[in-house]
Amino acid sequence: MRSRYTAFVTGDDRYLFDTWHPGTRPDSLDLDPAQRWTGLEILATEGGGEEDARGIVEFRASWSFGRERGALHERSRFVRRRERWWYLDGAVS
Repeated sequence: MRSRYTAFVTGDDRYLFDTWHPGTRPDSLDLDPAQRWTGLEILATEGGGEEDARGIVEFRASWSFGRERGALHERSRFVRRRERWWYLDGAVS
């Protein structure tokens, strides 16, 4: 989760695409370089340990876009396949 947040901060769309599960990822990503990610707070986790095949991360990510400020609150689902974690999807609230 933290590595994906860092990819958003740095605009690394290739990393985001490569860590998104092939069955749920979009055909392309269009990150807006004017949007700035300014903080990450992990609110809760479920699973995601060494022996788990699935995990959930609930987080709040702060952002700014010009003078506008806000936060994204999401519960992200991850799955492990072949010792690698993949982002499946997220429910935004």
